[in-house]
Amino acid sequence: MPYFDPGYFKKKAKVNRNVKRSVKNKLAAWKLDKEYYDGDRNNGYGGFKYDGRWTQLLPKIIKKYKLSNKSKILDLGCKKGFIMKDLKILLPKSEVWGIEDHIYPIKNAEKEIKSQIILSEYYKIPFKDNYFDFVIGFSSIYKYNFQDVVKIIKEINRVSKKSFFTIAAYSNENEKRLFDDWTLLGTTILHKKDWIKLFKMINYKSDYYFTTAKSLNLL
Repeated sequence: MPYFDPGYFKKKAKVNRNVKRSVKNKLAAWKLDKEYYDGDRNNGYGGFKYDGRWTQLLPKIIKKYKLSNKSKILDLGCKKGFIMKDLKILLPKSEVWGIEDHIYPIKNAEKEIKSQIILSEYYKIPFKDNYFDFVIGFSSIYKYNFQDVVKIIKEINRVSKKSFFTIAAYSNENEKRLFDDWTLLGTTILHKKDWIKLFKMINYKSDYYFTTAKSLNLL
């Protein structure tokens, strides 16, 4: 159950630390449609466009998890499929699937991988046990409530040989407040120690990364 930092957050983003997303912003975001992905920045991404950034990060992940052109890989919470597209660029013969639980990003997914995205809740992965060599869940599973997050992690355990996902966490009350003020979809946000306890209780032994106020440069 190792902590793994793939390096995605090393570049400091320009963040307005005084921004507090309102209930109105959260309501707009939770529609998970055009406004969240490609609308106003206060309601979501402010334009969720492919830029090829994952081709720079994925080689580190490919090396760590010993992925190859023979690997079967799942992106859980794949959004428009940017990770999937870059995986296929780097490992063109690998079998890559994505799962998303709302329709807008699937309809607007990258054309090269659109047919490989399945509409499903994250806790219902329609593949047999140990089907995937690797499952990645990047900034996706913690929008679910606690009970469903537990089911999702158990599903990841069931279908994968190795996995890595990011989860919302904090070390103190100030970090929790900052994260709560910033997040639009974050629902299950636990103390780091509680995440580790949970992993042990449900026998999750693969890798994870804590998304925190610090990693988001909110401090």
